[in-house]
Amino acid sequence: GRKYLSSFLAVLIFAGARLQASRVLVASRNFANDATFEIKKCDLHRLEEGPPVTTVLTREDGLKYYRMMQTVRRMELKADQLYKQKIIRGFCHLCDGQEACCVGLEAGINPTDHLITAYRAHGFTFTRGLSVREILAELTGRKGGCAKGKGGSMHMYAKNFYGGNGIVGAQVPLGAGIALACKYNGKDEVCLTLYGDGAANQGQIFEAYNMAALWKLPCIFICENNRYGMGTSVERAAASTDYYKRGDFIPGLRVDGMDILCVREATRFAAAYCRSGKGPILMELQTYRYHGHSMSDPGVSYRTREEIQEVRSKSDPIMLLKDRMVNSNLASVEELKEIDVEVRKEIEDAAQFATADPEPPLEELGYHIYSSDPPFEVRGANQWIKFKSVS
Repeated sequence: GRKYLSSFLAVLIFAGARLQASRVLVASRNFANDATFEIKKCDLHRLEEGPPVTTVLTREDGLKYYRMMQTVRRMELKADQLYKQKIIRGFCHLCDGQEACCVGLEAGINPTDHLITAYRAHGFTFTRGLSVREILAELTGRKGGCAKGKGGSMHMYAKNFYGGNGIVGAQVPLGAGIALACKYNGKDEVCLTLYGDGAANQGQIFEAYNMAALWKLPCIFICENNRYGMGTSVERAAASTDYYKRGDFIPGLRVDGMDILCVREATRFAAAYCRSGKGPILMELQTYRYHGHSMSDPGVSYRTREEIQEVRSKSDPIMLLKDRMVNSNLASVEELKEIDVEVRKEIEDAAQFATADPEPPLEELGYHIYSSDPPFEVRGANQWIKFKSVS
């Protein structure tokens, strides 16, 4: 027994030493501070020139983007798991596969800029600055959630983030309104207004285009085209799938939404265009979701498993960034693996919190209707039930 124990200890010590050594190796290895990459040229509509076709990625930014995308990916996979355990209930739309969109858009704007999206919103809630803990606790409907457990998957909010919105396309006129406020207040800010290919045929979107163009609003309309609106492919839903051209009188760009550097550069370009006072611009991000439309859609009745596998193996946004960084000596495989371990631990801790945190008490049902009003009474399901509302 003693012999086994000593050999076991030796293995442990050896493993520990190796981990230490790998850390020292990472610390001592001379990484490049930055690298220049070629990126795919955007297709343009009513524009003389578009975003650059090369871009510089610093080691620091690369590591930051990698960690953020990996966090969103792991967070969504954890949400999938909690949903299947019936800890998360109701609507739940996951964005794994689309990480380059939320992280890339955030990388191209300022924290003071504004963003509003539809209901596939967990990634944006994270990139706009909320913690995984607050997001998962919101999904499980607990007090520590970012909307105190009252919003759930589709209704999370943060500073300058106007939430997931549950009604298809309804966030687009709201986004134009936020852009109107930016212009009205004379601030050098823009609003990113997102919608999916499924919402792109809504009449209210074209009404918002018209007002934004008339009033030259600093609004970037962004169509996240993940090829399927629920179970309907774009070809079966839209007479024209050139979503970037559908603003007609509004200029547009079609962007590779699986490449974070493409998304970042296109966003910088679009934001600069809006800030210069030229009015709105359209962006179509060509992306893909690995999950079904929502958790109640297995996602394989209208597309093949092979199609999903092919996208995963050829254009996964995390894999593309990782390969670029490793091949240009911006990071080592070991270092990125260490980030993976840290991210997994963070997600595990957040999930523990989200399952242990208490639910909000029933008497708080009417709270937070207004932001700064004196308390008042709210009628319940019948006139004898009254709830107090506190701001």
